[in-house]
Amino acid sequence: MATETVKVLIVDDQRLVREGLKALLEIEECLVVLGMATNGQEAVEMASALHPDVILMDVRMPVMDGVTATRQILKTQPEVRVLVLTTFDDDEYIHDALQAGATGYLLKDTPSEDLTLAIKVVAKGHGHLGPSIAARVFSGAKRPIASSPSSAPFQGLTPRELDVLRLLEKGASNREIGEKLYISEGTVKNHVTNILTCLNLRDRTQAALYAKEHGLT
Repeated sequence: MATETVKVLIVDDQRLVREGLKALLEIEECLVVLGMATNGQEAVEMASALHPDVILMDVRMPVMDGVTATRQILKTQPEVRVLVLTTFDDDEYIHDALQAGATGYLLKDTPSEDLTLAIKVVAKGHGHLGPSIAARVFSGAKRPIASSPSSAPFQGLTPRELDVLRLLEKGASNREIGEKLYISEGTVKNHVTNILTCLNLRDRTQAALYAKEHGLT
């Protein structure tokens, strides 16, 4: 069976980076580079015209930054997946990009094979964080939060869904959650879907970040 093609838009203000990424991605038969934007404003315009599956988005750029561009693009094209690729691993950038709707976050020192794999992963709707970024998110290296949550941020979730969300926040897979709670993976998937719908989140990465920020323990 033929591999499904993933259409990619590259957004970076450095010409050398754009051209290097284009050359790298075009080695992969299943990846097609639709275009390259030099700033967030161009990204918004090109995304609207080209309808990419995945956008490789830098965060710090002139005219319009990547976080603002991500937010604007996803407002009109929620099916697009944004994978941040940047040199910046500041907590604020990570937080803002994920809150804006980015599906993944990688640093530019990521090995080429890991980058192409990440593109394929996020194209399928799965969240993907680079190892160092995941460590920061899941270890609590984010903004300080209250030690005891109010019920409001999690209103509508059942006690079992809260249990699932706690394990999501710790980075557990569906299989690990099922083993921990003595339920099937299918049941876990249903709970995750209900959690994302109830909290209006895109994926499990955002759910984990949401749980961390609102003090779910």
